[in-house]
Amino acid sequence: MKVACLQFAPELGKVDENIKRANAILSQTALPTELDWLVLPELAFTGYNFQSLEEIKPYLEPTTSGISTRWAISMAKTYKCHVTVGYPEVTPTPNPTQYNSTVTVSPTGAILTNYRKAFLYYTDETWSSEGPSRFFSGPLGSLGQVTLGICMDINPYRFLAPWDAYEFANTALSTSSNLICVSMAWLCTLTPDELVQNPQQADFATVAYWVERFQPIVAASQKEAGAGEGKPVYVVLANRCGTEKGVCYAGSSTVLKIEKGGVSLFETAGKSEERCLVVDLKERPKFQVRSAGN
Repeated sequence: MKVACLQFAPELGKVDENIKRANAILSQTALPTELDWLVLPELAFTGYNFQSLEEIKPYLEPTTSGISTRWAISMAKTYKCHVTVGYPEVTPTPNPTQYNSTVTVSPTGAILTNYRKAFLYYTDETWSSEGPSRFFSGPLGSLGQVTLGICMDINPYRFLAPWDAYEFANTALSTSSNLICVSMAWLCTLTPDELVQNPQQADFATVAYWVERFQPIVAASQKEAGAGEGKPVYVVLANRCGTEKGVCYAGSSTVLKIEKGGVSLFETAGKSEERCLVVDLKERPKFQVRSAGN
């Protein structure tokens, strides 16, 4: 299976320009002819750091029928792959509700699922409602059993739940998902000046944090290995980069492999790098992040 994460730096509210930016990156990327999945960040074309419902209202898109969905359908047909993209959703009147969502379409352009973010970050809470279900876990086209999340979903609920509740990871574990995907607008603690230093280098502190949030899956894979069982679990983390209103994003999109109690990393994008990261899950990962037993 071949997956791609399109990491770029959208500008807040500049939807048309952001789409052109994404298209330009794709056109400069040697995408494989047998690409299975193209994944974009959270709120990919609108930008993320809206501070109120009034501010984001002009950019809300009707459920699975706005500009982001139309783009996903077009790209799915062009590249003959599944496409997942984040967008700000509004449900139909008379009682419209706003959600921070992702839509996933099939290679033929059919809508497969519309997932609404369950665990909201404080920025989301200024305009979005919580998704009615905790995460998506189920069959997703020819990709198989998949668990989907959006950014804050991998954290403890509202940072009030116990750190070791691991709600998202345990959902993936309980549903036997061997493929996990999280679209992100993940922040970092770096300053704008630090972001532009060695832009092609990942923010490995952020990557290490992401790895920790999948600890139940790591532990389960070690037990399965001891019993002579288990299959690898692949985690696709598609983040954005850049800055908005002084807020810095971590970039560092990556794909992880969890197997036999170890965590390895196929490759990462840099913390400030705009690129389409392409990974073949059949290949050997480049880096060992965590060895079995450590």
